[in-house]
Amino acid sequence: MPSMDRSGAMPQKDPCQKQACEIQKCLQANKYVESMCEDVIREMRRCCETQAGISICCSGFRESQPPEEKRSHT
Repeated sequence: MPSMDRSGAMPQKDPCQKQACEIQKCLQANKYVESMCEDVIREMRRCCETQAGISICCSGFRESQPPEEKRSHT
């Protein structure tokens, strides 16, 4: 039986959970070489741009920038 939140309602599915899971699968399949998973990471960033206030999965993505953006600011 699915768990319920404190109010007794079913918890909402995180809108970026699918992308977060895809990142984990990709990283595991590629021995945690991030450059091999750029496409799925990009999809996660896209989701977080629109869902940052809603998605718990985006908490680590909100403050971070893609490496290419970090390099261009130095």
